[in-house]
Amino acid sequence: MEQALVVSGLRKSYGGLEALHGISFEVAPGEIFALIGPNGAGKTTTLRIVATILQPSSGSASVYGMDVQRQAAAVREIVSYLPEEAGAYKNLTGLGYLYFMADLFATDTATARGYVQNAAAVSGLGERLHDKIGTYSKGMTRKLLLSRVVMTAPKLAIIDEPTSGLDVVAAIDIRESIRRAAQAGMAVLLSSHNMLEIEYLSDRVAIVDKGTIHEVGSPAELKDRYGKANLEEVFVEVVRG
Repeated sequence: MEQALVVSGLRKSYGGLEALHGISFEVAPGEIFALIGPNGAGKTTTLRIVATILQPSSGSASVYGMDVQRQAAAVREIVSYLPEEAGAYKNLTGLGYLYFMADLFATDTATARGYVQNAAAVSGLGERLHDKIGTYSKGMTRKLLLSRVVMTAPKLAIIDEPTSGLDVVAAIDIRESIRRAAQAGMAVLLSSHNMLEIEYLSDRVAIVDKGTIHEVGSPAELKDRYGKANLEEVFVEVVRG
């Protein structure tokens, strides 16, 4: 089976600082794969390279066999990226925003309408989609943004801190939406500092520190390997070495 994402020997330097030291991992179709690590570990750099926003210094990454450097335009047609700091146009209604985004990807009106219908169902915002985004809570805005990510049914969704700063109910709703999308076949590459979220969502986890992957496995495998009760304890032991 062809892998959704293959990252091999990926390096990235910013001047004299090497943010990634040759990391490698693979993500299967329908799999939720998480990168966890302390601030500055290289997680967001990795996500941005896969999303074709940054160029690696060396190494490679391919999405369904397409190289993110040489075939960046084709990769962008089948991936969708939600950065942690993403925002939406506050003077637009939720529905207006979704139509605006759908028109960027759709080749005709019927396709755009279908994208918006998909997003509206995923968002769970109902009648609030007719209200301006400036009236939304942070959780509602994040739901809207996540629905934008999945509305085109991308083959790979790249999500940085999916529920950062959200209350418990909003976070659970977003996690369930991600899980449903993966069950429908979409691969997911995500990063989060929330270990409970990672345990609940992820099929496999890579622990990253100082630009290097130190462990890879399912949450259950990692807990068993280190004899820990939860992923947070595994993370601390790996990072502190």
